[in-house]
Amino acid sequence: MVRTRFCDVFGVEYPIVQGGMQWVGRAELASAVANAGGLGFITALTQPTPEDLAKEIARCRDMTDKPFGVNLTILPSITPPPYAEYRDVIVESRVPVVETAGANPAEHLPAFHQGGVKVLHKCTSVRHAVKAQELGVDGISIDGFECAGHPGEDDIPGLVLIPAAAKEIRIPMIASGGFADARGLVAALALGADGINMGTRFLATAEAPVHDNVKRHLVEASEQDTDLIFRPLRNTARVARNAVSEQVVSILNAGGRFEDVRELVAGARGRQVYEAGDPDLGIWTAGMVQGLIHDIPTVAELIDRIVTEAHALITGRLADVLV
Repeated sequence: MVRTRFCDVFGVEYPIVQGGMQWVGRAELASAVANAGGLGFITALTQPTPEDLAKEIARCRDMTDKPFGVNLTILPSITPPPYAEYRDVIVESRVPVVETAGANPAEHLPAFHQGGVKVLHKCTSVRHAVKAQELGVDGISIDGFECAGHPGEDDIPGLVLIPAAAKEIRIPMIASGGFADARGLVAALALGADGINMGTRFLATAEAPVHDNVKRHLVEASEQDTDLIFRPLRNTARVARNAVSEQVVSILNAGGRFEDVRELVAGARGRQVYEAGDPDLGIWTAGMVQGLIHDIPTVAELIDRIVTEAHALITGRLADVLV
């Protein structure tokens, strides 16, 4: 058994979280994580409308009677989604936890807390984590430079970012970016976190609702097989390296603008990767941690392995070095 204050505050058995992933955070995966004792997340904006989100939450409840959450990523957009309507569905559906990311969640906190929803906010810097804590969120997910998706612009890896944040954060904090196994969980705890968040590792599980070719691609890839796109635009994103990502990097490094790569990075193309199983169809996110992924277990097998091996590391190898 590995248990921390994160488990007590968020009502789960193990301090292992499945992060929200666009097109991937669906009921099948979130419920499997919940049933295995972790905290799984449905991704709100994977659902086309707030009404569809309500149906997906209900579908997840048919698959598990344990706590799960909904990810709501708030990003600047010319035509933003109806965030308030998605928020209201989360509250009205009595989802116990929401993972917020992207913009400052202050606008939505009163409604979430009034509805009894705990807020886990994802940050990529200590200053943003401190600000979120001051706003009254219930937990922090601190995201290191190794992560898939948006690592921020500070380029601080987890080995430095986690203890730096732990020095300032008083509420439960989980570590994100670069975690796949028991060694990562034990390291995160040693660095001051209360658990781990995994995205790419859960993508390579039996229940992940993506094509098997994508899962096999992660097993075969190394830690070097990612690209950082949008760096010149200061909107960096870490993605799986493929023909499309390399073209995007080349265009922007040569002085291109977002308009020059808009069609290449369209979300619809990334979704086709997961559905059709061709890793070169579009942009899709993957972290450096893919170099630590060597199989495609069920979610239950993965979580049990991490917890069992973490306990053995703490009570065995680490205890043995004490004199």
